[in-house]
Amino acid sequence: MTDWIHLRELPVRRIVGLMSGTSVDGIDAALVQVSGTGETLRLERILATHTRPYTNAESERIHALFDGNVAEICEMNVVIAEWFAEATRSVIERAGLRPEDVHLIGSHGQTIFHIPPGSDRRPSTLQIGEAQVIAERTGIPVVSNFRPRDIAAGGEGAPLVPYVDWALCRRPDETIALQNIGGIANVTVVTPSIDDVLAFDTGPGNMIIDAAAAIVSRGKQSYDIDGRLAAAYSPDEERVRAALQDPYFRRTPPKSTGREYWGVQYVQQAAKTCSESELPRIVADMTEITVQSIRDAYNRFVFPKHTLRGVFVSGGGARNPVLMRRLVELFAPIHVGTSDELGLPADAKEAIAFAILANETLCGTPANVPSATGARERRVLGSLTPGGR
Repeated sequence: MTDWIHLRELPVRRIVGLMSGTSVDGIDAALVQVSGTGETLRLERILATHTRPYTNAESERIHALFDGNVAEICEMNVVIAEWFAEATRSVIERAGLRPEDVHLIGSHGQTIFHIPPGSDRRPSTLQIGEAQVIAERTGIPVVSNFRPRDIAAGGEGAPLVPYVDWALCRRPDETIALQNIGGIANVTVVTPSIDDVLAFDTGPGNMIIDAAAAIVSRGKQSYDIDGRLAAAYSPDEERVRAALQDPYFRRTPPKSTGREYWGVQYVQQAAKTCSESELPRIVADMTEITVQSIRDAYNRFVFPKHTLRGVFVSGGGARNPVLMRRLVELFAPIHVGTSDELGLPADAKEAIAFAILANETLCGTPANVPSATGARERRVLGSLTPGGR
């Protein structure tokens, strides 16, 4: 059995963070060195990052889970865990280390369904990728299942990264925004005090852009490579304006959303209103809906309370030049850059975050932010699975 107390007392802990997001394009892994906890927490060094991309067949198999085949979900809980273990071994090897040199893994898993408070169903969330399989394959203890405790405490279970954003990026006398654009887009307004942090899902991100690219390319592209499809057309202003009337955008934070709301069906419904000649521009439409919904969220909920020094983007959206160019235009004169400027690689930031969250679970430090999730109080998140050594 792993000596958890011993791991807590180590001056520096080497931790792998694993993340597979709503875009379902692959597993991001990051191996980092961490010291301290809470206000003394420090990201000492990023040792290595790695992405294990999903093949088209693997991605399609995960997408099929969203239709609710229980037997398939049961099996894929183990299959995805094998893929997570593979990504773990790869990032450790890339760092020139061995599994026995790593102290802990923090695995977000793959979200299959998320029901936030406010719907007609019991608030709940389901991430698969069995932690016990990861621990068995790697021999390393695993922290997983981060979201349910926040939901049990009355929260949305999302976003969880705001704690990490605050711990790593806070400034004593400045406020900045960290905007993640994965499948869903979310913002953390990082203030000097954690009690003032504002964070919520702004709405759709790459998910609707990816779905539109797949429709326009007839399945040949799973995303808009370098934003070329969006760049080829001007968006339909009327469609964008109508989309921004969605009631989600008016909902006051705390709030979260997901594939259940902004999935493929959303884009398919929009595509039905297009003629054959208009269909190619739907990628531009979805890109513009994403960027304008982000700016709209700041206008409604951020700028009335906060003055920002800058907006720093992470996630796949940070690598879309059309999306980034529009954000720069919409936020001028506020600086818009990527999280790389803060020392957090845009492609690996979420994986790093779950390594940090695992550290806090190990140390018994609450890592949710009630002002972001709506939970009654701060809670220690996640479940601990001993390693095989």
